[in-house]
Amino acid sequence: MTDPISALPSPLASDPAIAGHIDAIVAAVRSAQSSLTGARPADPARKESFEAAMKRVAAVRSRGPILPYLGTGHGNGPLVELADGSVKWDMINGIGVHAFGHGDPRMVAAALRAALSDLCMQGNLTSNSDSVAFAEFLAQEAARTSRLAHCFVTNSGCMANEAALKVCMQKTGGAPRVIAFQDCFLGRSLTMSQIGDNPAYRQGLPLSTLVDYMPFYDPLLGPRSIDMAVWHLKQYLHRYPGQHACFVMELVQGEGGFNVAPREFFMALIETCRQAKVPVWDDEVQSFGRTERMFCFESLDLGQHVDVVTVGKMTQACACLFTADMNPKPGLLSGTFTASTSAFAVGLEAVRTMRDGGYYGPEGRNAKLHAAFRAHVARLVERHPDWFPPVRDAFGRESRSFAGGTGGMCRISPFGGDKDRVMKFLNVLFEEGVMAFYCGHGPYHVRMLPAVGVMRPEQWDPVFEIVERAMARTAG
Repeated sequence: MTDPISALPSPLASDPAIAGHIDAIVAAVRSAQSSLTGARPADPARKESFEAAMKRVAAVRSRGPILPYLGTGHGNGPLVELADGSVKWDMINGIGVHAFGHGDPRMVAAALRAALSDLCMQGNLTSNSDSVAFAEFLAQEAARTSRLAHCFVTNSGCMANEAALKVCMQKTGGAPRVIAFQDCFLGRSLTMSQIGDNPAYRQGLPLSTLVDYMPFYDPLLGPRSIDMAVWHLKQYLHRYPGQHACFVMELVQGEGGFNVAPREFFMALIETCRQAKVPVWDDEVQSFGRTERMFCFESLDLGQHVDVVTVGKMTQACACLFTADMNPKPGLLSGTFTASTSAFAVGLEAVRTMRDGGYYGPEGRNAKLHAAFRAHVARLVERHPDWFPPVRDAFGRESRSFAGGTGGMCRISPFGGDKDRVMKFLNVLFEEGVMAFYCGHGPYHVRMLPAVGVMRPEQWDPVFEIVERAMARTAG
């Protein structure tokens, strides 16, 4: 396998004076970051100006953000400074976008080099070598363990998913139906909002996309869950023969609750799809790079069985990869914008660093970070069992699994999964100095997507000190 094409440097990049200036800027960033060592409260002197700024945010957007976040542009890995003077541990990172957190010197240097380019934004008509290097990297990494051969680059995970659906629909002659797991999320375009299993995201939208929802793996049922899922799938295939464009699978559900499943669950469904000639689309927009392998399909040894894969978030630029057999006809995939030159540079720097930096494998940094997370949750449950009553599912069955997810996808399940208490906790947690979010549709969970590129296992210590304090306030 050949090495991916290297991004050809601008003539300015080889200028020693400019290189020296970039080094000086990065050094200045490092120096400024030394003041950010932990969470700190807001500065009372900034209260009035911050509140005024947040009112302006609400006015221009039509409503305020979920959390009162407005950054200063100053951060240090997992730590970020807000405009009110507070410093937070960022455990959500734009829902997984910033794998290297805030102000990572390697990413800053990559962005500065990209700023020397003649193009701020690249597209499918006008591309520099940056975009080709990015696409080749993803395609070659995927090809090591799969049949994936081609990579279409685009500017958001949602658009990558739109591309995937078009590829599948064209391949199946315009088949109108989509199979998806319940509680899935694929983005907020008109079509993806309809496939995503949350009625709030499609309120008032015309329902023009036909979707058949499948149950995800149920660990309380074990092997029986697999049998039930296959039965459901066969019912859909029998009811609508030849009408399905694809089965879209999140191998780790994101919005749905950081739910995971064993390989045999997916294989049973994939084999059933193969018999019916239904393409398999693996949506890794949120999970890419965060499991014990770069691609989640590698972790589950499913590479030879997927037809289309979408990736995004931590890659900065996003992509739809597909096999040679799924290669669409000319004209189906294109776009004025693919991504900014800085997005390609930073994204490529991030994925290369993670590939070569010991992040993957059972003893890799992702696995160790997750193990440390689970250990902290276990200690918290042991100290405060009253904060962790059994979590009841839709059938009223009880679970005492209070930590979930995999790799850099981390889930805590306090307060029995009650939505109001989880949301209250998240707001209190933010006040105390940690940013997190929620996932699941009942029960509800606390979702964390730490900056896997830079966060160290021992940094969970100060994070969980704040988590414990915030839970005590919430429980009280």
